[in-house]
Amino acid sequence: MKIIMVKKIMADGSPCKKCSEVLERLETSGHIEKIDQVLIAREGEVGSEGALLADYYQVDKAPFFVVEEEGLEPRIYTIYFKLVKEVLNRQAA
Repeated sequence: MKIIMVKKIMADGSPCKKCSEVLERLETSGHIEKIDQVLIAREGEVGSEGALLADYYQVDKAPFFVVEEEGLEPRIYTIYFKLVKEVLNRQAA
């Protein structure tokens, strides 16, 4: 399983508030170790890695997570607590 987090950086260079809050929750819970890759969607830069992924999956919220499992279609999570319940806690079990 591979988990990609896409977080947003605002045009002025500051991190998106919700992205910072989710990243802090991941770190305090220990779930950050289960995130394989963090991509940045830079506001106003449609060519940034995170923005390209958001466009590909047609996601307009940040942060979001792409969960890839062999043999399955990638799953997109825009709600952190749903990711924890359905993926991260399941991994720990």
